[in-house]
Amino acid sequence: MIYLLRHGETIWNTLGRFQGQKDSPLTERGIEQADRVAKLLQTVISNSGLSFQMSVSPLGRTRQTADHVKRVLPAAIHEDARLMEVSIGYWDGMTKFEIDNEFPGVLDGSDAFDWYFKSPDGESFDAACARAKDWIADVRGPTIAISHGLFGRLVRGVYSGLSRREMLELPVPQDGFYRLCDGEVSSISNSVPGMLA
Repeated sequence: MIYLLRHGETIWNTLGRFQGQKDSPLTERGIEQADRVAKLLQTVISNSGLSFQMSVSPLGRTRQTADHVKRVLPAAIHEDARLMEVSIGYWDGMTKFEIDNEFPGVLDGSDAFDWYFKSPDGESFDAACARAKDWIADVRGPTIAISHGLFGRLVRGVYSGLSRREMLELPVPQDGFYRLCDGEVSSISNSVPGMLA
């Protein structure tokens, strides 16, 4: 069983910058999201009787989120570079607008979901999926994983056997998380008070 979380909102999230493997800190809202998700996760797993390990991307925003989760769910944090965000090479840290201005025409024909993999020196879709598959194959026992938006899509997509397009269109909330268990992926959210969606 895997509970897959995304880090809370960051400063660059609010600016539309694709962070990739660069970093920016959580906003106040991101800290509140991390605290709410941690409490929801605690509620969900508190009666499970299972002992969870925590596997975390080594980037600062996921570590910061993990620190908030650890306050309510004491578990050893193990960094795993395979959970890092997909890198778009020297485009990491840029907005789509900046990329389009600096590299005219490169993003022509792309949409909100597929432009990530057009970077000339970024990680390829196949390489990122192979990394996700490798990480999933190594999970031993109940795991809380804290990763990123795009890479979290790929983890869920690989786990569910989705097509590339289906993976890239998956939602990436920062106020909920996903349970991956027995081949099924389910969303767990605070968006409706008292409800698990």
